[in-house]
Amino acid sequence: MLLPPTDRSILARRDAIVAALKAIVPDGVVADPSGLATFDADALSAYHQMPLVCVLPSTRDEVGAILKYAEAEGIPIVPRGAGTSLSGGALPREDGILIGMGRMKRILEIDYENGCVVVEPGVTNMNITRAVEAQGFYYAPDPSSQIACTIGGNVAENSGGLHCLKYGLTTNNLLGVTMVLPGGETVTLGGKSGAQGGLDLLGLVTGSEGLLGVVVEVIVKILRKAPVTRTLMASFDTVPAAGRCVAQIIAGGVVPAAMEFMDRPAAEAIEAFNQPGYPAGAEAILIIDVDGVEADVSHNMGRVIQIVADCGGRTVEATDEKQRARIWSGRKAAFAAMGRIAPDMICMDGTIPRHALPQVLEEMAGLSEKYGLGFCNVFHAGDGNLHPLILFDVMKEGEFERAEAFGADILRLCVKVGGVLTGEHGVGIEKRDLMTDMFSEADLEQQHRVKCAFDSGGLFNPGKVFPTLSVCIEQGHIHAHGGKLPHPHLPRY
Repeated sequence: MLLPPTDRSILARRDAIVAALKAIVPDGVVADPSGLATFDADALSAYHQMPLVCVLPSTRDEVGAILKYAEAEGIPIVPRGAGTSLSGGALPREDGILIGMGRMKRILEIDYENGCVVVEPGVTNMNITRAVEAQGFYYAPDPSSQIACTIGGNVAENSGGLHCLKYGLTTNNLLGVTMVLPGGETVTLGGKSGAQGGLDLLGLVTGSEGLLGVVVEVIVKILRKAPVTRTLMASFDTVPAAGRCVAQIIAGGVVPAAMEFMDRPAAEAIEAFNQPGYPAGAEAILIIDVDGVEADVSHNMGRVIQIVADCGGRTVEATDEKQRARIWSGRKAAFAAMGRIAPDMICMDGTIPRHALPQVLEEMAGLSEKYGLGFCNVFHAGDGNLHPLILFDVMKEGEFERAEAFGADILRLCVKVGGVLTGEHGVGIEKRDLMTDMFSEADLEQQHRVKCAFDSGGLFNPGKVFPTLSVCIEQGHIHAHGGKLPHPHLPRY
């Protein structure tokens, strides 16, 4: 994996940079090697890079002062939430300031009348629901990392989760953001009503992966908990049968709150890990939530059960909340359970049309044989967001390289069948060099122009998302260097 060259002139000014940042945030600068080692990677842990310095602001004014200083001195900025990014989006730069938003973790306002909560970016996803659940409300997006991941990071990656099929991704539950632009200017997009005129800048910022600015305040929508939720576990003798069932449920007009897929290797590892009660011997399992008012839930659950039977599946419905929680506990522990199979894992993220699911699952099995590596399927089946878990041992020569090549071919397959490179993990560095498989040169140039409109100096999260080195020059024009400039290799493991 490659990043733009390090600016050695910035390294030579390190002491002065640290001193200037300490003047802005006296108790929030990490500069010693042992402290910086804490921040040298995100959840794409195969790659690591020590930052020049890490600064931990507590207020939006401090964020503004940091960004104003960085622009004046020409120093790159890498924003970081909780570091749970699986695409290398929060990977530091050797010549850059890592700005960690974890101290800005206040819930500023809970507005039940308008159905929203105003938070700072360091508030964790789960803590929003915990703050409002006593009144019967919750925050819908629920990534598997929701205990740790922050709302600022969710906005940066447009995170989804288990229940995004019915209730949408972050962008569908976001009403407004306040962000600080390069140079320190603060802007607010949207608001409690969610209304904004003109260009959809709020939609642009959501999923922008730290390329455009630093979010310092977020307004999210909260929902009332459905009066009834029922959970069904369906098991199948073949993976393609489960794939067909997913497509037929959606085609039949039923929109479950969640519909999660696991293949046999994943289910067996999960069952051994925390015993959620998954059926032995099944080649594929679907976990399906149906929610709403009792009449609708009963009707839709009956239709789902019939479709499962028509596809050759068997069903078990949870009889109470305890059993529901146990079934879902296995899915949420899926990543941790993979450690029972192999010492190392890459979690991929691509999205496909639902009708292509049986074909893609079959072709992924062929790729597994080609590369001689195992993999498990655990993913959001209803919206086609795949999360194949590629298993390998970094201590065995060549396995990591084969794992990366396997993952790249899975993503190319997603694009080939009409899908996209990412559903919720972002592009980061992981998928950056595959962007040309999905976008034309003209497409990428237009994306560069948007980046330059916000960040003309190219200082925000450089080396991420775009596959070529580019700079913004006079009148907003862009020169793409086509990867011809020297790139140092990024350290791995």
